[in-house]
Amino acid sequence: MSKVYQAISAVMADLAVDGIGKDRKNEQQGYKFRGIDDVYNALSSTLAKNGLLMLPRVLSREVVERVSAKGSVLFYVTVEAEFDLVASEDGSTHTIKTYGEAMDSGDKATNKAMSAAYKYAAMQAFCIPTEGDNDADATTHAVKPMVPNTSVHSEGPDFWGADGPGMSAAQAKKEGWGETLDGWLGEIAVLPTTQAWQDWCRENAADVKRLPKGWRVQIREELELRKKEL
Repeated sequence: MSKVYQAISAVMADLAVDGIGKDRKNEQQGYKFRGIDDVYNALSSTLAKNGLLMLPRVLSREVVERVSAKGSVLFYVTVEAEFDLVASEDGSTHTIKTYGEAMDSGDKATNKAMSAAYKYAAMQAFCIPTEGDNDADATTHAVKPMVPNTSVHSEGPDFWGADGPGMSAAQAKKEGWGETLDGWLGEIAVLPTTQAWQDWCRENAADVKRLPKGWRVQIREELELRKKEL
């Protein structure tokens, strides 16, 4: 039998005695939770004692900008992570995969998402019973609902041409925007990922607003179609 499974079983046995209580409190919504520091504190000694390593590896990361109810920017991060459980005695390994999600108004969203992935991977791998702000459960963000079809900014319906006429079609053709429109429609049709779709919206929002309303409708329809395909 691989030593890794013996080590995992031993860690589970140690943690089953006391578990990790939900001693921390989310200040916004009042519920209790187990913080990442609680998990680290409970795991560190038993992992070392039983010769088990838990090594993280981030496979992918996605960032979306959101807007809080108060109008400030929030960064919503999702990470896909794997954790190798390695027995130091014989090097045998078992890999688990999970996801972590978190929001933050500064530069901590990725850290929080990675902590969330680690915490829940450990909770599930070792069946840990229940009895810092770096933890995603510590705070709850009030997020402003996203405008339909725009997941990266808060430009509102004007981005899609619902408000304002923009320039006339004749003026747009005179200034060469017809070729730009054709190029944009071609770009949108082959956007490879949701992140690329979001980036395109963000980068071209200001120019799209200037186009004739009918042209904006074409862009909207192409973006909606591509979003469904992705």
